[in-house]
Amino acid sequence: MRQVRRNRAVTGTALGVLSLLLATGCSSEDPAVDRDEVGEQSSEVLEEQYGGNIDVACDEDLPAEVGATIRCEVTGTGATYGATVTVTSVDGNDARWDIEVDDEPME
Repeated sequence: MRQVRRNRAVTGTALGVLSLLLATGCSSEDPAVDRDEVGEQSSEVLEEQYGGNIDVACDEDLPAEVGATIRCEVTGTGATYGATVTVTSVDGNDARWDIEVDDEPME
């Protein structure tokens, strides 16, 4: 992801992979983290980590299952990047995931 701030660019490579923890808040029949929650929590962590206004939008819920992945879009200052969200652990109603932002912007 490229975010320009104070005339400095931060790329996806610099962002690396960030881990997040969120309660799934779902039924045991089909446990998943709501797509809006994934986006909001991921946005908050990216903003805290790197500053600026960063929006993460996901089109689907994240299954609360280790190894499950979804693709999201990360929008910073003027560019949109793809990102892969991967569940790394699930403990009861808590799911931990990583978000890895692509190096190149979407076309």
